[in-house]
Amino acid sequence: MRPNLPLIAALSLAPLAAVSTLTGCEEKKPAATSNTSSTTPAKADDHGHDHGPNGEHADSKAGHGGPVIALGELTIGTFSAVATRDQGQIIAGKDAPIDVTVTPTAGATAKAAAVRFWIGTEDAKGSVKAKAEIENPQEPNRWHVHAEIPNPIPAGSRLWVEIEDDKGGTSVGSFELKM
Repeated sequence: MRPNLPLIAALSLAPLAAVSTLTGCEEKKPAATSNTSSTTPAKADDHGHDHGPNGEHADSKAGHGGPVIALGELTIGTFSAVATRDQGQIIAGKDAPIDVTVTPTAGATAKAAAVRFWIGTEDAKGSVKAKAEIENPQEPNRWHVHAEIPNPIPAGSRLWVEIEDDKGGTSVGSFELKM
């Protein structure tokens, strides 16, 4: 009868395991991005603009208060896109603060639902696509992100912008980085 002892012990503990599984797991929610207080210290500012007490961007105007480099204007699908980046060198392994103002072209009915940026080649090989956010509700067409710069930087790298509209369509265009 001893060989069955581990089986009996396991079966007798099974209800406890089920209860602990139900009570021990909780839904993981994304970190809040509001201006509420936090016990986590703000990340060190290493990208040239001010932050509020919780690490949020304190100055939401284009260029975060500093000089910007105009990258140009381009029609991407049914949208007009105007891109800028904060002044500074494009350095492999760092990030580049990018803003793109996306507005529907005349007669277009679709709205931008998501905007993604990456620096590198069109196929994004070795790059990280970053989903941009509207940083300032008073500028609902200006999308902002700190795009990661690949290391090494591929020859001919550009800023790539992918616009997903509210109907599910996507369009891609690119801008010279003006390094």
